[in-house]
Amino acid sequence: MAAPVRHVGHYINKNSRFLLNNLDQLRGHRGFGWTTAVLQQSATAEKEPTESTEAIVIPRKKTWSKEAVLEALASTVNRDPTAYKYQFQDDPYLAPRTSAEFKLFSLSQESGRSAAKYFINSNPKFFTKDFAEPHIPCLMPEKVSLLLEEVSEEALKERISLRKVKAAVDMYDQLLQAGTGVSMETTHDLLDLICLYSDREPVQEGGPETEDVESAEEANRSKGRIRRASDFLKTIWRENNNAERIFNLLPERDTHCYSALIRGMIRHGAYVKAFDMYTDMLNNRMTADVRIFNALISGAPEVREKYNERWDLIAELLNQMNQQKVQPNLLTFNSVLKALRRCGSLARTQALHTLSEMKALGIAPSLASFDHTLAAFYKAASPTQGQTDLLQEVMSELAGSSFTCQDPDDVLFFSNVMRICLDNKDIELAYRVQSLVEAGENWRLLGDSHQQTIYYGRFFSLLCMMEHIDVVLKWYRKLIPSLYYPNVQGMRDLLQALDTDSRLDLLPTIWKDIQLLGHANKSELIEELLALMARETHSPEVQESFAVCALDVKSVFNGDRGTLSLEWSTSALCHITSLLLRAKRTQEAWEMLQLFKAKNRVPSEELMNEFLLECHAAGAPDRAVELVQLSAAFCLPATPRLAQQTLKDFDLTDEQRAALSELESAGEPTD
Repeated sequence: MAAPVRHVGHYINKNSRFLLNNLDQLRGHRGFGWTTAVLQQSATAEKEPTESTEAIVIPRKKTWSKEAVLEALASTVNRDPTAYKYQFQDDPYLAPRTSAEFKLFSLSQESGRSAAKYFINSNPKFFTKDFAEPHIPCLMPEKVSLLLEEVSEEALKERISLRKVKAAVDMYDQLLQAGTGVSMETTHDLLDLICLYSDREPVQEGGPETEDVESAEEANRSKGRIRRASDFLKTIWRENNNAERIFNLLPERDTHCYSALIRGMIRHGAYVKAFDMYTDMLNNRMTADVRIFNALISGAPEVREKYNERWDLIAELLNQMNQQKVQPNLLTFNSVLKALRRCGSLARTQALHTLSEMKALGIAPSLASFDHTLAAFYKAASPTQGQTDLLQEVMSELAGSSFTCQDPDDVLFFSNVMRICLDNKDIELAYRVQSLVEAGENWRLLGDSHQQTIYYGRFFSLLCMMEHIDVVLKWYRKLIPSLYYPNVQGMRDLLQALDTDSRLDLLPTIWKDIQLLGHANKSELIEELLALMARETHSPEVQESFAVCALDVKSVFNGDRGTLSLEWSTSALCHITSLLLRAKRTQEAWEMLQLFKAKNRVPSEELMNEFLLECHAAGAPDRAVELVQLSAAFCLPATPRLAQQTLKDFDLTDEQRAALSELESAGEPTD
């Protein structure tokens, strides 16, 4: 049995060598993608030892974020300008079509989400089962119930982490009564919590507001004085609250303790008391930290009345920072720039010096830094048209950059810059601002929906004012409805742009958009639309489309679509009647004339003349006579002239001539 197997193996080995030799020859003659260079490299690789394999370096493992796949997929698609925002795409029925609906649905969603979260956190025992795989912590109830009931520092830490202000203060008092010491670190956290919420329980999402907040809001409605920024705070700093009491009970106080109280006082409107606390800290031979200086600088305009006194106080604080060797940060300079906005003419010179100092220290300005600086040079409604040199420099420095939010005021930059472009009518600069918004994810810094509406509203108004109508319509389709819901002024700007470039034939299409955007109940907008359509005579096709649009407008005035009817005005009745006449819809125009009497409105003489000419062109003497009689019923001064013209141009019966002659003679002056 072994011999046959040995022969078979010898036969296979012999044939395999034969096949390999033939394949090498075929490679050279037929060339299945093998070139001479490749053959030489393979031969060299066979001759050389395997040193190269030892030099291979395995790359380090790449760590991907959890959102890497989603980010890669998102980068392959662009925004759909015809789609609504993603937050409304779960339920097409609730997709907003107007700015009012957008606000209503957004608030409804947020309110429902807050109410659900409040219910879950208030009743965690009903939501103990976790069906999600893998576990999703944000969908589970937060741990808001207290687990530690004994009097201990750990129980105090638990109450601080759960933001239970009253419970934390009570636990701290119990520890002091028991003679148990509390570490300085825990004391810092307690003071931070109390000062952050001004010794009140934080309002949970969906929960009821406290009486203190409501009373503060009532106080903000006071009249008879100029309101400051501090008037809009929801809470105020109460005298001798728990923060001050605990601070006074401390045997040793460090910078962090002073910092918590000073920042809390500034945050909640006790500016003078914050500066007194800072003076007390200096008297105790202690140095402040950067957060204390940031808070004091932001509160400086509130404790001084004159502009130069405000700047002197800010400069003094900066000098004390230098003396105490406290390194400023971005928020320090932003606080200075923001305070300079309330320092009058000093702001222009000192703002530029502040920016230079920032760059000298290697601190890159944020969008808020540039916003505060530009605000010093470009005041709203100030005579600075054509002076955009500083803004040009800022945009050149920011071009192509991608930003992240470093200051709460960063979200105000784009809307304020677009206001400057609109005031100066600089469309090229506006395009540069829009390019910066589209760079990276800078669109996230446009702010909330209200700020976005302001930004795009100003941009669209500038487009309507400065650009050709084709460019305006391109941006109109790009922005609406995915990014912008234009208000009444935005639609009026669009109508004026159509008028400027003689594209009034698009007015019926714009009217459909006006209805979709919820502005069909704005009488001033509708009357401007009708006035543009009725101002001139156009081709028969355009006049027919205008007539259809006019009848649609009529149904809106009559409330035929389940909406509140609008009050008819004389101009609206005249325009619609004139549009129907030009489209040869005489019967419908005559019905509109009857509507004048029903609505106690008087038609214009121009409309009556136009109607009489249409009757003459249509050969309708009976309708002409009725028109003259209707004019007499309205007591129009033009009635005798209309009667005379009808007697001259129409073939009338004797009875009709007698009636018109009587109307003609009634208008003649008597001796």
